[in-house]
Amino acid sequence: MDRSHSPHSRPIAGDVKLLTVVAPSKDEGCSPTGLVGQRLARQLLAAGDPVRVLAEPGECSGWPAEVEVVIGSIGQPLPSAEIFAGVDAVFLAGAHPSTVEASLRSAGEAGVQRIVLLSSHGPEYEQYNPPETWHWLAIERAVERSGLRWTHLRPSAVMGSVRSGTYPATGSDWPQSIRTEGVVREAFLDSGHYPFIHEDDLAAVAAAAMHTDHYSGTVIEAVGLPLSTRSRVRSIADAIGCDIQAVTVTAAESRATWHRNGWPEGAIEVTLYALQEYGARLTELTEWTVAQRPSVRDIIGRSPRTYDEWAAENADLFL
Repeated sequence: MDRSHSPHSRPIAGDVKLLTVVAPSKDEGCSPTGLVGQRLARQLLAAGDPVRVLAEPGECSGWPAEVEVVIGSIGQPLPSAEIFAGVDAVFLAGAHPSTVEASLRSAGEAGVQRIVLLSSHGPEYEQYNPPETWHWLAIERAVERSGLRWTHLRPSAVMGSVRSGTYPATGSDWPQSIRTEGVVREAFLDSGHYPFIHEDDLAAVAAAAMHTDHYSGTVIEAVGLPLSTRSRVRSIADAIGCDIQAVTVTAAESRATWHRNGWPEGAIEVTLYALQEYGARLTELTEWTVAQRPSVRDIIGRSPRTYDEWAAENADLFL
């Protein structure tokens, strides 16, 4: 951990909200911690909270001037508990099973009261595998054992993941193919569906959980409705004011494209599985999403933002 701060930041103290941020990862279930973290920082600042960020070297830019940025990694052993000084709540994103218990112990000793964990969608399925293979579930269990008040956020895919280069693979190659050819090529174009949440909404859920004990001991399924692949293409076409040719390819062709673009096999498998599973069980899984309590709408006090809105905000990515 490097206590040399980014040029625009300065030390802060008193009821600090700490956010941890790691480099983007294509591994299955990994949300864009930097993108969500920056949205969360702005929301916390607007609420009057001092904000500190523990960020890996490549994630230290783009933060508001009021944020104290400290270079380091929550995924590595922390040299001291200094990062937790004055902190009352932590948005724990990018933690690793091998180091999370020690980090949580340091947080507790420093007086941290509340942990809001950015987990992943569906970690409960890891329980059917040997415990030594667990990732997300191992982190959740460590947080629950920490003695701190906790909330788990299990998000669906984040809309802005395509900008950050994080999971899922679906849509990841669209900016390039749309800019250069005006084309999207992907498997399950009509039948495939995937659930997405806007990064602002996920940040708003995290902010609510950091501010109150109302959600302590709660697993929040921060999920958006399943969207068809073709509907996402249509949203982008409307946003940029241009037609986009949508071409259905085989699953093997999508797999090959994603492999060439550096996606690991596990992330590809989960993406293809989810596209088909949500398509085949669309009514059931949509009803499951709507039935979740507390819902995203309940927590943030407004309707979740739509993919149309996200596409309009990010039209430059495709032009």
